[in-house]
Amino acid sequence: MPGTTTSRALLLVGVVLTAHVFLCTAYVGGDGFSVEFIHRDSVKSPYRDPSLTAPARVLEAARRSTSRAAALSRSYGRADAPSADGAVSELTSRPFEYLMAVNVGTPPTRMLAIADTGSDLIWLNCSSGAGAPGLAPPGVQFNSSNSTTFSLVSCGSSACRALPDASCPDSKCRYLYSYGDGSQTSGLLSTETFTFADDQGTRGDGKIRVANVNFGCSTTMIGSFIGDGLVGLGGGDLSLVNQLGADTSLGRRFSYCLVPYSINASSVLNFGPRATVTEPGAATTPLIPSEVKAYYTVDLQSVKIGNKTFAAPQESPVIVDSGTTLTYLANELLDPLVGELTRRVKLPPAKSPEELLPLCFDVSGVRKGRVAAMIPDVTLGLGGGATVTLKAENTFVEVQEGTVCLAVAAASEQSTPVSIIGNIAQQNMHVGYDLDKGTVTFAAADCARSSAAPSPSGSLHI
Repeated sequence: MPGTTTSRALLLVGVVLTAHVFLCTAYVGGDGFSVEFIHRDSVKSPYRDPSLTAPARVLEAARRSTSRAAALSRSYGRADAPSADGAVSELTSRPFEYLMAVNVGTPPTRMLAIADTGSDLIWLNCSSGAGAPGLAPPGVQFNSSNSTTFSLVSCGSSACRALPDASCPDSKCRYLYSYGDGSQTSGLLSTETFTFADDQGTRGDGKIRVANVNFGCSTTMIGSFIGDGLVGLGGGDLSLVNQLGADTSLGRRFSYCLVPYSINASSVLNFGPRATVTEPGAATTPLIPSEVKAYYTVDLQSVKIGNKTFAAPQESPVIVDSGTTLTYLANELLDPLVGELTRRVKLPPAKSPEELLPLCFDVSGVRKGRVAAMIPDVTLGLGGGATVTLKAENTFVEVQEGTVCLAVAAASEQSTPVSIIGNIAQQNMHVGYDLDKGTVTFAAADCARSSAAPSPSGSLHI
C-alpha cells in the first residue's frame, strides 16, 4: 500500500539520520576483526630506542608505569570533582605502552595512535583548517578538507552530550582535554570513516571500514605529545568499543593477547566475536562500578602463593589496564606477598634500581631460562570465584643484567588504595572485555603463536 511504503521510507530515513548523529556503522564480517597491538618498544614502533638493552627498556617502562599509576589514582580519587573550566576534561598522564594503526577519511590517511584502555574519547591530530587556529599538532596530521566523508558534530547531538564537558560558542562541539602535566589538546568533535587492516582476516582486501565514527579532531596543542592521536578503548560512551557496539554483529567486546617483552613481535587486538576467550581454563569475573567510567574495574579478593592465602582488604577494586606496566597492590597484600616470596625463592637478594620495586634477586650465577623454575606461581582471587594464575614471566622482570625484580609495587595511598593489574601480569594471556555482559575473562595463551611470531629459545629471559 502506498501509505505503508511512505511510512516505511520515512522510518528508514529517521533511523539513518539518528545513526549518523551518534552511532557508527561497521562494514565487517560476522566474526569481527583483529589489528596489530604494537608495544612502544617493539621493532615496529617508531618510539623504540635501539640504544637500550632489553633490561634497560623494562626499567624505562617501570618508570613510565609509576607516572601512569599515579595519574590513574588521582583521577580515580577525584572523579566526582568539578573541573576548573567548564570545557576541560582531566585525563590520565601521557605515558603509554601500546599503539594501533588507523586509516582515517576517504581517501584514508594512515595514523599511528596510542591505544588506551584507560581513556574514552578518540582524538587525532588534525590540520588547523578543521578547527580553531593555534599551535599545530606534531606527527601526521589529518586534513579533513581532503576527505569526502568528514563532518562536524553539532552541539545538540548525542555524541556532544556524551562528552564530560563541551563548549559550544558557535554551535560546533568543542572540547579541551587537559593532562596532569599541564599539556592540553583541543579541537572539534567530528565524524569520519575509519579503516582498519584486519591482521588475521581473509576477506577481500583485508580492510575493515567503519563509517560515522565520532572522534576529536585536535588542532591545538600545549606541551609535547607523542603519536598521531589516541584511540580510547575504555568503558565510556565515546570509546571505540562502545561505538563499534552500534553494529549488533560486533557487540561491545574486545580482547588482546600480549606477547612477552622478550619476543620481537606485535600483540593482537580483537573486536567483535573474534574477541571471545575460548582457551581452556578461562576465568570470568564481573566488572564492578568504577568511579571513572573509562576504567575496567573488578573485585580483588585475595592473593595466594602455594598454600598461603592473603585476603584483600574490604572494598578492594582493581583496575585491569594494558597501559600500566607494573601491577599495584595495597600494602595489606603486597607486604605478605613480598615476605612469602622472600621465604620461598632461594636466590641471593639484590638492590632495586632506583628503589622502584620492593623485591629483587641476584641471578648472575644462574643459567638463563632456569630462574623461572625457582619462582612460585601467584594466584589472584577475583570476584565471582575467578582465579588467575600468574607465572614467573607475569611477576618478575630483568631490570638490569643479572638482577630480576618483582613487577609489583605499592598502590597509591588513599582512603581506598587503587590497585592495578598491569600488562606484565597479562603477558601470554588472552584477556577479553565484554561490556554487554559486564565481564572480563582471562585465559593462559601462547600469544606469540596467536601473532604468528617466532618464539625465541626461551620466552622468558630469566
